[in-house]
Amino acid sequence: MSGHPDIVILDRDGVINYDSDAYIRTPEDWQPIPGSLEAIARLCSAGYRVAVVSNQSGIGRGLLDRETLGRIHAKMIAAVETAGGHLSGIYFCPHTPDDDCDCRKPRTALLRQLQADLALTTLRGVPVIGDKLADLDLAAAAGARGLLVLTGKGPDTAMLAPIGTEIYADLAAAADDLLRENGE
Repeated sequence: MSGHPDIVILDRDGVINYDSDAYIRTPEDWQPIPGSLEAIARLCSAGYRVAVVSNQSGIGRGLLDRETLGRIHAKMIAAVETAGGHLSGIYFCPHTPDDDCDCRKPRTALLRQLQADLALTTLRGVPVIGDKLADLDLAAAAGARGLLVLTGKGPDTAMLAPIGTEIYADLAAAADDLLRENGE
């Protein structure tokens, strides 16, 4: 592979799967956005590692427990693998915004953990694909490359996104562009 970063970091809700204002509380609630699983598989086939970094305040709010979140993630992992992809890690913040933790995006504790776990020397230029300002702010705080998708909360976020933000219709379009720019 060329000099591009070998990892892509994804938000979960609104990027890989449909989001819900009522929270994704059960495995049944988790439904992939068309094309997202195949996009992850294409990235993996091109040699990228793909990881998920997600705020999951539903745990802190008492709407679901860690065991249920584990079942949701097991469904997601199985769906990604069925499509031919692989997730190199899933990192989540279980806290509410009021908890003032270091792991809730846009704070960077989850990214630092991912960086250590995957032995990444830098996050500079690493694509962070999300649908919320917290995702773009996380990328900026880490020196990474924030990409906005117009699924989930993306249409509302686009109006607030910094000038020059790369905006894509969905994860499939963002993945295709990353693969194109790297000649894959």
